[in-house]
Amino acid sequence: TRAAAWFAAHGVTLRRVLTDNAKSYRVGRAWIAVCAQLGIGRRFIKPGRPWTNGKAERFNRTLQTEWAYATAWSCNDERTAALDSWLTHYNTSRSHSALGGRPPISRLAA
Repeated sequence: TRAAAWFAAHGVTLRRVLTDNAKSYRVGRAWIAVCAQLGIGRRFIKPGRPWTNGKAERFNRTLQTEWAYATAWSCNDERTAALDSWLTHYNTSRSHSALGGRPPISRLAA
């Protein structure tokens, strides 16, 4: 719901979400309930084709290298506490080569 709130605050209406075929997305009751509550449709990539969801896979790699494992955190709570500020930096300040050096927020401002 954090992502849904962020998108709503930036004028983006979520209609559906594309995920891989992990069990938590296919049959996970919590995920199904959240999508139903928010009125978001669920779509799945074709099995064995992770490149279909390439942007998400690339984001996950960046998340690991620049946030999760970039610092020697003293505990997981410390790392988790740093997530919001990292996401803000990633979305509003960090340059992205695929966007001509602009941050993702620049795509919403257009």
